Formats: sequence, structure tokens, C-alpha cells
Amino acid sequence: MTASDHVRWLSEPRLHNPTVIAAFSGWNDAADAASTAIRTLVDAWHAEPLAEIDPEEFTDFATIRPSVRLDSNASRSIVWPKVSMWHASTPGADVILILGPEPSLKWRLFTEQIIGVAARFEASMVLTLGALLADVSHRSDVQVMGTANDDSMIERFDLQRSRYEGPTGIISVLHDACNHSSIPSASLWAACPAIASQIPSPKAASALIARAGEIIGTPVPLGALHNQVVAYDNKVEEMIDEDEDLREYVERLEALGDDAFGIDEPHQLQFDFDADDDLEEESHALVDEVEQFLRDQDN
Repeated sequence: MTASDHVRWLSEPRLHNPTVIAAFSGWNDAADAASTAIRTLVDAWHAEPLAEIDPEEFTDFATIRPSVRLDSNASRSIVWPKVSMWHASTPGADVILILGPEPSLKWRLFTEQIIGVAARFEASMVLTLGALLADVSHRSDVQVMGTANDDSMIERFDLQRSRYEGPTGIISVLHDACNHSSIPSASLWAACPAIASQIPSPKAASALIARAGEIIGTPVPLGALHNQVVAYDNKVEEMIDEDEDLREYVERLEALGDDAFGIDEPHQLQFDFDADDDLEEESHALVDEVEQFLRDQDN
């Protein structure tokens, strides 16, 4: 069995040392920011299908369920939750884009499939995109943290060395596999407002796209999500306007300023709680209120 036996190839392009850019929906994808970023790049760069990973070995279909769709003749078909890959040639670099659900099973075998694709095309780098929830204001610029384990990557792209210990997701497992395979890799994480956890954030997606473009050295479609960003800001502002407690909380976040917050790890935000000891507890209560607001809006 080879390292990519579970990959179904859809095309055979000639790519020159491409950068692999990957995101996975689920635990690593707060406010759908990372997955939105990949979809935006696929559309803007007119990426072509490259391959897909057979989901049978890696998916608990009771957790990540397939969907039923009807065609124009009302014939039913099953759409499986697979990991898809595309390729594109940009002015700065060839790229391979990967998007799909975080696998439920056999993570080491799954990462072997990704590494096999990267090795086949002699990829120059694997860059993953992720997003986390944090006590930040939606009115501020989106904070994006970049991490890597290689000193040269850290210095070249102004990244940090992760010191996180604890439960992790497929992204960390993939980077560990890259390290063992001597493939340079880096990870970008965007901080999304916890109070808007159930609203997809094109603002965070746009920030991830911008930082990814800086790293791989190619122009990115910064205007592609402009209208969605405006709609997002308006929706969050509407939510705040209807809740006095939420409005006061956001004002307190802004009063603390950017200096009070700094992403130290991709799974948590560090706070200066001496400035406000009740902020964390208050934020959790407000998230509950926001989720109820959004449920009411859907009714």
C-alpha cells in the first residue's frame, strides 16, 4: 500500500513546487472562516479539480452525515462528505488547495494521504488555515497568528513557535507528519469574536487570505468578500443594538484596546484579567444570549 492509496485523482497537472493550502471544517474552523477562505481562493483563482480522498476509511457517517440531493428529474443521489483538492497557477506560485471535514477516524493514515500528494508534486510548503473563538471585538482588525516549528520558517515569515500542550485537531497532526517528512509547514489562525460564534465570518476569512498571500508571495482576492464583510458587520451591529448588556460588553472590550489581547497559542487567547476580572465569565453568559438571539431570528 502506498501513501496515497485512498486518493482518487481527477487530473494530472504539471505543477512546479506548489504550496499546499489546507483547511478542515469542524473543530478547527470557528465561524467557518478557514473553509470560507479556501472556497474563496478556489473561485477567485479558477482552481481546477485535482483529487479527492475517499471518505469511507476516515469518516464516522453518523457524526458527519452524507446528504441527499434531487436533480431536475427528482432523482435522488447521495453526496458524501469527502475531502477535495484543487490546483491553480497564480502569478506568484502554483498552489494546491485542500478542503473537507476534519476526519473522524485513522488520522495518521489520513495525513499520509495529504503528505503523499505534497510529496508527489514536490511541494515547497504546507500552509494550513484555522480559526478560533476569542473575546475580541468585531470592530477591530482581525488578529491572525502564524506558527511554525522550523527556525528558518519562523524568521522568514515572522511566525511564532507554538508552545501549546493539550487536546488538538487534525491540523497539528498534519504538521507533525510534515515535520517527519521534512516538508516545511506553517499554520495561520484567525481570532473570531466569541459573541458572534454562530455567524460565519467573511472578515476573518479575508484576513486569513491576506496573510496567506503574504507568505506564498502571490496576489490574493482581497475584494472578493467585501460585500459579505459589510453584511457581517451590519448583522453583528444589529445584534448588539438589541441587547444593552452586549453593547456594554463590546464597549469594555474596545476600552481595553489591542494591547490587552495577544494570541499566544492557536487554541486560546491570553488576557490581562487584572484589567477586568469578570470579563471571561461575562463573555460566556453573553455568548449564550447571542445564540438565543440567533435562534429567535431564524423562527
